[in-house]
Amino acid sequence: MFYFNLALSLVQAKQLSSFNLMQKRFILLLVLLGFGQTIFAQTAKKDTLHTASVSAELLTFAKKHLSLRYRSGGTSKKGFDCSGFVRYCFSQFGFELPHSSAAQISHGVEVDVQKAKAGDLIFFKGHNATSARVGHVGMIVEVGSDYVKFIHSAWKGGVRYDFLNADYYRKRFVGIRRVIKESND
Repeated sequence: MFYFNLALSLVQAKQLSSFNLMQKRFILLLVLLGFGQTIFAQTAKKDTLHTASVSAELLTFAKKHLSLRYRSGGTSKKGFDCSGFVRYCFSQFGFELPHSSAAQISHGVEVDVQKAKAGDLIFFKGHNATSARVGHVGMIVEVGSDYVKFIHSAWKGGVRYDFLNADYYRKRFVGIRRVIKESND
């Protein structure tokens, strides 16, 4: 934006007419490079969000949906499936995720359980604990020394909290991904 404003002010000041052809081309190149950087920066925001408060705001928003019913394929307040709920919450903050837990696991960076933070995505196998396929996703709400609490849309109970150390989820745990890059990371 800086380069665009600089070029615009030069044109408006009619100083551009005193430049030779090479100088005009150089100014045009600066304008285009500056414009390209602006486009790149806006595109990068969709891949990684960069504020420390985003996680807190995201989870506050997610908590407002506690007790909403589970709906297979659901992506709205009429009902959510797990990936639809995660996708919906992230979309409210300008971030696009696919509507599939198996596809969402390819976003962000892998994080060890010991380094998990609120706002990270937590992935599980589906109903079949022996399957290798990712079939469920939630958002980590809180991490303690001996627990990980997450919010998700579950087949039984809709949007609710659960804990990784619960037998059902511990057996199906696949991994954690960070898609919100905190400013201190």
